[in-house]
Amino acid sequence: MSKRAVLEVIALGVEDAVAAQAGGADRLELVTDMAADGLTPSVETFAHIRAAVDISLRVMLRLADGFAAGDAERLLETAGRMRAAGAEEFVLGFLDACGAVDLPAVERLVGELDGCAWTFHRAIDRAADRDALRKQLDGLPGLDAYLTAGSAAGVDDGLPVLLAEAARRGEPGYEPQIMVGGGLRLEHVPRLKAAGVEAFHIGGAARPGGWEGPVSQEAVREWRNVLDER
Repeated sequence: MSKRAVLEVIALGVEDAVAAQAGGADRLELVTDMAADGLTPSVETFAHIRAAVDISLRVMLRLADGFAAGDAERLLETAGRMRAAGAEEFVLGFLDACGAVDLPAVERLVGELDGCAWTFHRAIDRAADRDALRKQLDGLPGLDAYLTAGSAAGVDDGLPVLLAEAARRGEPGYEPQIMVGGGLRLEHVPRLKAAGVEAFHIGGAARPGGWEGPVSQEAVREWRNVLDER
């Protein structure tokens, strides 16, 4: 029996988290401020969500819009506070001014996480050289997924890149799971699954009322059902 695909849903608060879990989500990405494409939530928000659901939670470590690391000391302190509150999984990713991975910033933060699992997020879709970024991050402790649309413009544009990267799974730099998100629609799923993609990330697709409205249990359930189709 093949293992079921991972469904990760963006949650802004407890209501979202409860609905996503009830709909069949495997994991939540916890963020705030979607106008800035998702920043670090408060420790209190994390604690309330952790108390409300029992699925995996990945906490965004990003303090400002854009892909620069910014205040490294503040990032480290934020990560430390989240870990002290019980966070065990994270999402992060930083680029330098040239579009290369900001390896010193990533390595410092990963050191603070001390082996926790983490996703490198869609900064990869803004990188000057995706392959070089993957090779530079290869072997960093805890890195187990890349969240990517294959393109900064979204999955429609990035599908060829996603399929090509899925075909390289297992090569150096390509061991982490490919988790597809960013303009992902249900009609993309069969082709991605056929290529071996086994993790999917939704935000707006789980919110029929838009970002001002909550996650819909029914919308998440529809995704769960499609992902579970053989």
